[in-house]
Amino acid sequence: MFRINIWVRVLIGLICLGGILLALPNAFYPRVEQHNDAVAAIAQGEDSPENEAAAAGWPGWMPSHLVNLGLDLRGGAHLLAEVRVEDVYESRMEAMWPEIRAALRPERDTIGTIRLLKSPPGELRIRLGNPEGMQRAVALVQDIARPIQSLTGTGSSDIEVRRQGGDTLLVTLSDAEKQASDDRTVRQALEIVRRRIDEVGTREPTIQRQGSNRILIQVPGIGSAAELKEIIGTTAQLTFNPVVSIGSDANANPGAGNKLLPAMDDPNVYYTIEAAPVVTGEELVDAQPSYDQDGRPAVSFRFNTSGARKFGNYTAQNIGSPFAIVLDDEVISAPVIQSHIAGGSGIITGRFTVDESTSLAVLLRAGALPAGMDFLEERTIGPELGQDSIDAGKIAAIIGFLMVLVFMVLTYGLFGVFANVALLMNMVIIFAALSLIGATLTLPGIAGIVLTIGMAVDANVLIFERIREELRAGRGPVRAIELGYERALSAILDGNITTFITAVILFVMGSGPVRGFAVTLGIGIITSLFTAIYVTRLLTVMWFERRRPKTIEV
Repeated sequence: MFRINIWVRVLIGLICLGGILLALPNAFYPRVEQHNDAVAAIAQGEDSPENEAAAAGWPGWMPSHLVNLGLDLRGGAHLLAEVRVEDVYESRMEAMWPEIRAALRPERDTIGTIRLLKSPPGELRIRLGNPEGMQRAVALVQDIARPIQSLTGTGSSDIEVRRQGGDTLLVTLSDAEKQASDDRTVRQALEIVRRRIDEVGTREPTIQRQGSNRILIQVPGIGSAAELKEIIGTTAQLTFNPVVSIGSDANANPGAGNKLLPAMDDPNVYYTIEAAPVVTGEELVDAQPSYDQDGRPAVSFRFNTSGARKFGNYTAQNIGSPFAIVLDDEVISAPVIQSHIAGGSGIITGRFTVDESTSLAVLLRAGALPAGMDFLEERTIGPELGQDSIDAGKIAAIIGFLMVLVFMVLTYGLFGVFANVALLMNMVIIFAALSLIGATLTLPGIAGIVLTIGMAVDANVLIFERIREELRAGRGPVRAIELGYERALSAILDGNITTFITAVILFVMGSGPVRGFAVTLGIGIITSLFTAIYVTRLLTVMWFERRRPKTIEV
């Protein structure tokens, strides 16, 4: 048992060498970070001399994985946003009106004329010319109700239809549909916020749901909370709406089912458009900055299959009519449909600069927020505070590390030196593992590493004390070392497994900084077991084979 096979020695050496190579980029953090950014930019077509020089700053054959620095170390912005889920109710009912109107029109002989009344948000109030046909109208509208696709709303319909007064039909969303809609809205907002932030290229943002309708957003490396709000707060709601009329009166009454919106490039022009869009930005699959036929900046777009069909059908049936392209309640342009537009692609023109067309394309690709958001909490953490945290963490780690090194050498002599070498290798492998999995290091994570420094030598203390006991019992050096490792193993495993279980529980049940602490603690436990049991044993065996001592002192 005292001898170690050659393949085991090679495997231990390869693991240690791999750990050194994977951890090495963190010692040259700025250079490797610039290299990674440049390589990513070149892959996206931004092949400039600056990017080429930055990419050449680190050898391409070397690993370039880095430990990501969290918000408290790198600085950045923190936002807590509340999604206004009620905003969706109004748009849902507006979009439903054309379908309801189409269902009622064939029955006008029975129900009379159909008139949409001014309704509160989230409701449709429809006046019928013949109140005697109310029962038939209710049945027709109920036929277009859809079942709710959620666990809590199974078996329910998405709308409720009832008579109000003598001649008014009231259509509202059901309570079950509102609950399902709220959940979908927050999930969609969460995904769109993540896509928008990813488009900007920030590193390792934390974007997660809190409670029923709140989203926590933490983005390291960004300038300020205001900058982050600008990125995620722009709605970029693109719609294509039929134009009812064009005028210059800002106070004109658009009528039920319509909207009065200003022109983006002319403050004196106002468009009355139908509130229900023909196609929305949600059906876009791509948007790219481009140029129009006159060489002016524009944005080209392409719809999915559903959007292309709607767009094509509408343009085929409305040749000669203006068609409004609306972005965030402003009419970008209202071109007249000259011919049937098939294929689902087109171009948005306006008074754009190159930067504006690029920004608009990014926002459209990321998608429209389904509802507005209120920012309840916002904080900007400067990089100086993060650097102070890093410096304090370094000082704490170095002091703890040196104290452990000195203690082990004074207490166990040469065997303490072996333990210290293993401890150094343990730290290297921890950073290698964190780099490999792309983990984010935070202040609690640094605390986990500092705690691991103290815990890493626990296994060696148990082994060395067991070797002392065997020596006092009259065992020879070889047998004492062999029994020391064998008989201390159960106690080492028991202590580390229970701590690892605690780390797993912290990771599963915790969030944010708690999970960061759990990750570094869990990785530290695994690596310390490897270095304490295998690395120190290999060093001890190699020393013993070389020196062949008759007696040993531990």
